[in-house]
Amino acid sequence: MTRTARALPVDRVLAALANPTRREVLDLLLEGPRSASDIAAQFDMARPSVSEHLRELRESGLLSETRDGRYRRYSINADPLVELRDWLGPYERFWRDRLTGLGAVLDSMPDDDT
Repeated sequence: MTRTARALPVDRVLAALANPTRREVLDLLLEGPRSASDIAAQFDMARPSVSEHLRELRESGLLSETRDGRYRRYSINADPLVELRDWLGPYERFWRDRLTGLGAVLDSMPDDDT
């Protein structure tokens, strides 16, 4: 199987984070767990649309859901973000090395004080 044909564990997380509404939901949940109705009240969209975003976030592993009777409360699960950070690590090192090299070139250039 080729590398592009294999799904990476972070693919679902990246797909979930690609949507600005889902990122807003995560921002809301930084303050603590919230009910589905409380989350939906923060958005100008139909409740089923918000439920779809919550489902995508839950299936990506970014949200955990607890049920209390007929109510559902959502909270952030940061574990998939750790996997994403680990996946991004080599790219961060790549750019850090490039910028360090650029800094060395700029430092070696004479100042133009004319």
